[in-house]
Amino acid sequence: MTETLQEHVPSYDTVKNWVAQFKRGDFFACDAPRPGRPKIVVTPEIIYQIHEIILEDRRISAKSISEQLGISHERVGSVNHEDVDMRKLSANWAPKFLNAAQEVNGASRLSNFRFFRRDPNDFLSRLVTMDETWLYHFDPETKKQSMEWRHKGSPHPKKFRVQKSPGSVLVSIFWNQDGILLIDYLPKGQTINAEN
Repeated sequence: MTETLQEHVPSYDTVKNWVAQFKRGDFFACDAPRPGRPKIVVTPEIIYQIHEIILEDRRISAKSISEQLGISHERVGSVNHEDVDMRKLSANWAPKFLNAAQEVNGASRLSNFRFFRRDPNDFLSRLVTMDETWLYHFDPETKKQSMEWRHKGSPHPKKFRVQKSPGSVLVSIFWNQDGILLIDYLPKGQTINAEN
């Protein structure tokens, strides 16, 4: 064997396994398929197809692309990162757009903190804060759902808060430095006025 195969001679363990298989009656001489090997080699056509699919729908998953083209998920990831030079980025939340009156109101609230600077412990012990929020009947799109494929160096996609469903409940929450004091739900069909 050494004379015939020279440096390609199989190891002793490999030959031992072959003998054991032969004794069991396993005479199959072809290589078994190996998991994880790519079905096809990456070609310029595949790279072009992946790029076109992403440009049609920037939120498409690598799994969907691999199913459409019949190639492995790992191969799609490798083409996206190495050949197409794209990464999947999450949308950054843009700040809420404030009108001029809201900006002036926010600035006047900041001036109240001069009392806080005098004696922070006394200020916090007397402070009770209240906020209202709407609880809606559905969950808005998550950050992961908003992810899009982008070229390296391209800006993050922007995402603004969308109009929520009309079905909601108004919740008022009161708290101080020790925690939540009261949570109040506005009954359906009622409105808030000065008497409430």
